[in-house]
Amino acid sequence: MKTIKILGMGCPKCKQTEAVVQKVIKELGIDAEVIKVEDIEQIMQYNILSTPALVIDNIVKSKGHVPTIDEVKDALI
Repeated sequence: MKTIKILGMGCPKCKQTEAVVQKVIKELGIDAEVIKVEDIEQIMQYNILSTPALVIDNIVKSKGHVPTIDEVKDALI
């Protein structure tokens, strides 16, 4: 099972990122746990200066923008 973290303080772009991730997970049938990280100290542990950020299995895959469906698919496969 993959662990997917969405880092951000709950802004609209963070919510859009979560929606994209959920759509890709459902479309590909991937077994994944999606965790929203809104605590600034936890976010800073990933050296993220701009949100939203997408972290898959503790590797930062995207930061500072809402990833596209294709970007999320590429990151998960």
